[in-house]
Amino acid sequence: MEDKKLDINSIIGFVLIFGLIMLMLYQNRPSPEEVAAEKAKQEQVEAQKAEKNTIQENAVTEAAPINLQDSTAVANYRSNNGAFGFTPPSDKTTKLENDLVYFEISNKGGQIIEARLKQFHTYDSIPVYLIKDGNASFGLNFSTSDNRVLNTKDLYFEPSLTQSGDNQVLSMKAKVAADKFLEYRYEMKPDDYLVDFTVRSQGLNGVINSGQPIQLEWKLKGIRHNKSVEYENRYTEVMRNFDDGKIDYMSARGDDEETDEDVKWISYKQHFFTSILATKRNFKTAELVSKDLVEEESKEVVFTKNFEASIPIAMEGGEISESLDWYYGPADVAVLKKYEEYGLDDTIYFGWGIFGWINRYVFTPFYTFLSSFLPYGIAIVIMTILVRLAMSPVTYKSYLSQAKMKVLKPEITELGEKYKDNAMKKQQETMKLYGKAGVSPMSGCVPAFLQMPIFYALFMFFPTSFALRQKSFLWADDLSSYDSIAQLPFEIPFYGDHVSLFPILASIAIFFYMMMTTGQNMPSQPGMPNMKFIMYLMPLMMLFFFNNYASGLSLYYFVSNLITIGIMLVIKNFILDNDKIHAQIQENKKKPKKENKFQKKMREMMEQAEEQKKAGKR
Repeated sequence: MEDKKLDINSIIGFVLIFGLIMLMLYQNRPSPEEVAAEKAKQEQVEAQKAEKNTIQENAVTEAAPINLQDSTAVANYRSNNGAFGFTPPSDKTTKLENDLVYFEISNKGGQIIEARLKQFHTYDSIPVYLIKDGNASFGLNFSTSDNRVLNTKDLYFEPSLTQSGDNQVLSMKAKVAADKFLEYRYEMKPDDYLVDFTVRSQGLNGVINSGQPIQLEWKLKGIRHNKSVEYENRYTEVMRNFDDGKIDYMSARGDDEETDEDVKWISYKQHFFTSILATKRNFKTAELVSKDLVEEESKEVVFTKNFEASIPIAMEGGEISESLDWYYGPADVAVLKKYEEYGLDDTIYFGWGIFGWINRYVFTPFYTFLSSFLPYGIAIVIMTILVRLAMSPVTYKSYLSQAKMKVLKPEITELGEKYKDNAMKKQQETMKLYGKAGVSPMSGCVPAFLQMPIFYALFMFFPTSFALRQKSFLWADDLSSYDSIAQLPFEIPFYGDHVSLFPILASIAIFFYMMMTTGQNMPSQPGMPNMKFIMYLMPLMMLFFFNNYASGLSLYYFVSNLITIGIMLVIKNFILDNDKIHAQIQENKKKPKKENKFQKKMREMMEQAEEQKKAGKR
């Protein structure tokens, strides 16, 4: 029976770590409510699908386009927009570009209708677009003194493109007179993803109704860029800086709504790319909405999420004046940390607490250093080796604890037989034996807890590491996505329609590791987990759940478990000496042991319970 207890101690560290994996994987799977919705009545399902299609098709609502050749339509436009009909309708666009990003700004709405990143492409070699074909809109919703409700995305602006040194300056003006207008001013710098964006008015005091709120409305429907849309969708979310520097994200699973105060920036993060609206003076409030558009893994899905922000804008002296910035670019910490004024690198979620700190300040810069002179896959292998070697003292402590427990096994078994009818006395005597021998039965768990921050940080490192994107290694053509070695003619639930090799190798390595640590004395005692079942289940679950995850993560687990097996063999065969451990334990038994307050209290409680038990039998 005590032999089984030894098995528990030897595997408990792995169980704790794997339990954390399962928790995170479980959180990323559809919720019970979502599963229940899938099984609801057919009429409800069809209604939900119809609503979802409506969201996808009409994420950006715009007024019907004007036929510029139709004088009646143009006259109606002028009539409907009152004073803001001064600017003549035009379907022209203006281009702003540097070596990094290409923008196309429309006269209608004065807004960006195309944002393309020049140095990146998607998994299927298409240029990375953050805005294209009407998936985004930006506008101010306001009322006028003659009781009209207008939105700037439906108004026409007059463009003027100039140079300011090396910078391109585009002024877009929606005029009510030659010297009275609402202006969007874009200033693009060379080799920079950040574009200065100013919203201001001139001479509109009395034209715009200052007694009614002005709402800044920014909507964007995330365009798919990755091979696995479900995997990309897990890391597609709204990040924001609010409440005097608080950084948080909205749920990436399902729909979510938040109202924040004192907002510095809003990021529509699409895994490895992001669209950010930042303000030089914080927005007082912002209402944010995130709607999930992905129901299942599919090659046909084009969009991931629908994001919306509604922000009240205050007028000063009857005029509008907002100094903003647009960022359309990679969610790469090396790029984002250049914008210290806003702290845009916080838009990348590295993990919470100490886990995020380790990921951000240890693993990310360390891997960046290694990959600066090593191939990206080799850099992962080297980093894994160094991490495992750094943790080897902790591993040694774990195996030393197991060895001590193994030496004590005959005496523990003897106590079990002697007090088989008195569980309380058996526990008392067992604890006394542990105390005399200087052995803690919980010491095997401590290394697992010490390794958990390292494990979780690395688990978050691979999804956030832009450096891995589209970097190949061996048969994997993209370390930030799954490595497919075979395409299946059908789909396996929870697995997918392809076979990834790195998860298979990682699962095999975990299986052999568990065979070496739990392969002996497999029978389980009542109330305890079946170790043989766990030994087969865990590698199988690793195989299923990691089939669609980043191949770099599976590569790490494969190499990490191989190294752990090697370290374990070295420790057992060349470092630990059971005879010396036994002799040390015997020496410890001879030394008088002083009880601390906790031990004394526990002993007194157990003795009191024993006395009460005896009294009850009389």
